[in-house]
This record gives sequence, C-alpha cells and structure tokens, in this order.
Amino acid sequence: MLLWFAALSLVLVAGVFDSPNLDYRLVVVGAVLPVAEGAVGGPWLLHTLPFCVAALFGVMLVARGRRFAQRRWLGVPIGLFAHLFLDGTWTRTEVFWWPFAGIDSLGGSSVPEFSRWPEGLAFEVAGAVVALWAWRRYRLGDPSCREALLRQGRLTGMRS
Repeated sequence: MLLWFAALSLVLVAGVFDSPNLDYRLVVVGAVLPVAEGAVGGPWLLHTLPFCVAALFGVMLVARGRRFAQRRWLGVPIGLFAHLFLDGTWTRTEVFWWPFAGIDSLGGSSVPEFSRWPEGLAFEVAGAVVALWAWRRYRLGDPSCREALLRQGRLTGMRS
C-alpha cells in the first residue's frame, strides 16, 4: 500500500498546512517509510506515537536556530503522523502507545497495512484516484509545477 499513503498524505498535509515552504517530498517519504517494517517482521518503532513525537522533537532540536532546515525536515515526522492516521495504527493500542501499553508488543505480527488484504486493494485503488485528482489539482502536468515538486518539494500549482 504505497499510493494510499503517498497520495493521501500529500493531499491532506497540503490541505491542512497550505505551506509553500514545506517539503512535500519528505512528507511522502515519512508517510511511506513505516511500510518497510513489513519486511522485517511486523510493526516496530515507526508505527508508534512516541517515535513520531521523538522524530518531531529531534528535527526541532537538531535544526534549532535554522528555521529553513526545520521547515524542510518537519515533513518527515508530519508524514509519519499521517501514516499512523491513514493505516489505523491508533486502533491498535499496544503498538500505538508502545512502550506504555506493554513492552513486548512490537514485532512478530503483520503491519496494519498488510493485515487487511482485500480492503488493502481498495485502499490502493482509492490512493490512485486521489493521486490522479492531485495531479490535476496541483497542475503537475505542467512541467514547471512538476519540476518544483520534484526538485524543491514545493506545490506551486495550487488552485484557489
């Protein structure tokens, strides 16, 4: 399930923050990154709220005093938060609230995005539909708008 996370995180974050300075490429990276935990035996730290909060604080501390760097790298934790929302991890208390809901709850099971197979296909189709809508909404068919997203992470083609 990549399109579901990539397209919806981009659209939701662009709609909520409406920031010309946020790097939307990093939002997508943050939203897709936890899917990789499926290859290593289940949900690990990337599916937990404390990790996402730590990533947010980490960006703010490491880039302290450099607002441009903070704005750019905030996309990763924002994407991680979007992933938790979009895959329903918040419904799995033992994973979402690790280690507060139990220390042994990570790993050894499937990640939420792979545990619901028939519905997962519907989510991917919905992600493709949202991606097509975003292509038109943000005018990514225009080479200059597409170039701004690919090179700078900016959505310059937003329509009012």
